Amino acid sequence: MLMVGNDESAVETELVAGQLSCPSCREQLGPWGHARVRVLRRRGGEEDRLRPRRGRCRGCGKTHVLLGDEALLRRRDEVAVIGEAIEAKAAGVGHRRIAVLLDVPAWKVRRWLRRFSERAVEIYEHFSRWSFALDISLSPSGPGKGPFVDALEAIGATARAAVLRHGPRPAWCFVSFASGGLLLANTRCPLPPVP
Repeated sequence: MLMVGNDESAVETELVAGQLSCPSCREQLGPWGHARVRVLRRRGGEEDRLRPRRGRCRGCGKTHVLLGDEALLRRRDEVAVIGEAIEAKAAGVGHRRIAVLLDVPAWKVRRWLRRFSERAVEIYEHFSRWSFALDISLSPSGPGKGPFVDALEAIGATARAAVLRHGPRPAWCFVSFASGGLLLANTRCPLPPVP
């Protein structure tokens, strides 16, 4: 799987032009059909049906789903909605209240927050490396407010550095891209290396 932008025509242009690289061997990807249809639930319960493009590596022959960065791997909800839940939890709001605010089932919010908590140290370290890669004047802030809040602060610092270096982009879309869509994935799935 490869995280790409959300503009389908731009992704198609990059794919056809050979501008996308295989995450396995860094060779060019070429067009290779589409992945299965997936539903992405947005804020307020609105759902979009998406059919992500697939690319095949011209070097190793592996195929990869080109997933838009507004989603996370194996999560039905938009990354911005999940991000709002994480931000609210860091501000001290409980999962039931967050569920009501976002109009999402409480069990789902609890699962998101639990997974983020389980990976908080790894997320903190990953986004600290990203912020340093984007701006060498940034040094990782030391642990201080607990792993959950520290991880969110590292994400915030990285998102700010990305905007300053590359221009405006929704913060949680950048988080999805930088984590390879694996922000809330099973803990056995390591986050991708920082370029």
